[in-house]
Amino acid sequence: MKKHLHIIAFNIPYPANYGGVIDVFYKLKALHAAGVGIILHCFEYGREHADVLETYCEQVYYYKRKTGWLSNLSLLPYNVYSRRDPQLLERLLEDEYPILFEGLHSCYFLNEPRLRDRIKIYRECNIEHDYYRMLAKATHEKLTKLFLRIESVRFRRYEKILRHANLMLGISTADTQQLRDRFPNVRIAHLPGFHPNDQLTVRPGKSDFILYHGNLSVSENELAALFLIENVFSRMQRRCVIAGMDPSPRLILAASRYANIEIKANPSADEMDDLVGNAQVQLLITFQDTGLKLKLLNSLFQGRFVVVNKLMLSGSGLDNLCVVADKPEEMVSVCERLMNIPITEEVIESRRKVLFPAYSNKHLAERLVQLIFA
Repeated sequence: MKKHLHIIAFNIPYPANYGGVIDVFYKLKALHAAGVGIILHCFEYGREHADVLETYCEQVYYYKRKTGWLSNLSLLPYNVYSRRDPQLLERLLEDEYPILFEGLHSCYFLNEPRLRDRIKIYRECNIEHDYYRMLAKATHEKLTKLFLRIESVRFRRYEKILRHANLMLGISTADTQQLRDRFPNVRIAHLPGFHPNDQLTVRPGKSDFILYHGNLSVSENELAALFLIENVFSRMQRRCVIAGMDPSPRLILAASRYANIEIKANPSADEMDDLVGNAQVQLLITFQDTGLKLKLLNSLFQGRFVVVNKLMLSGSGLDNLCVVADKPEEMVSVCERLMNIPITEEVIESRRKVLFPAYSNKHLAERLVQLIFA
């Protein structure tokens, strides 16, 4: 009998151009390749319907989010309460297939009594109350900061709903351990993020620029980019590129003060792959140790040298593949040194041995199928 699975996605997972939807989209592809019949439920959030999803799913359903101030008048997190739709529940009740809830945002029906006897899987992508608390710290706009603080408190209270899951999948070892500490009676496994890479495509040799990349509309990533501009890139004579979605006027202005710093706004997937593959050094920092940064995995599969701060590595298991620098002067020194060193086939092969099979999509899909259906 063919295995079937409902997947509830917090957003339309295509194009796969930022962390959370990258994990969802490439999970769909890998599960489809593993022979799983997928019934996908997507909440719409600023994205068009994507016909490509029907290539990997037997059925695709879309639901409008109930946004606006009325959805904020709830003790539930706004990001959960705005993703409630009775039609979704009716479709889930049409069969007995397992249900995968992608992120806490999608868990409105996790404790629904009519789903009591179903296999329910929670895919963790962040410890949400920590994530929103740190976003609030990184945000300057007062109303946004207030909303994020309130949302953090709501998520902390709401997290107890996860006791209704039969299985939790932590994206990093650190997050997995947190979940085990909080929910000792639930089966919990570590499952790294799915990503765009089926093979290592690191290019031997060297180039002439340093890259930082991420979704620049997220306050965490904007804060990191601003930090690098003011404290690292401005102190170097090297070409430095910052690439990602929707950079703010503030970020563009900060970069424009320095002739060696360039902003690449909204690159296509091919353009981003080219930047990642051609950069001599990818300098990736974060001020949050939540989740697994999928751009780190992508950088290791596609890029040459990867320099990170310790928080970027938290719970990743990828420490030996990166160069760690926490202070600006360390980042400058390390980047200057690596700019002069070609990456060799030997280094690439040693990286391959760490990433395969443990971080390959095929291996992750096989493990997921075993966890759900065995």
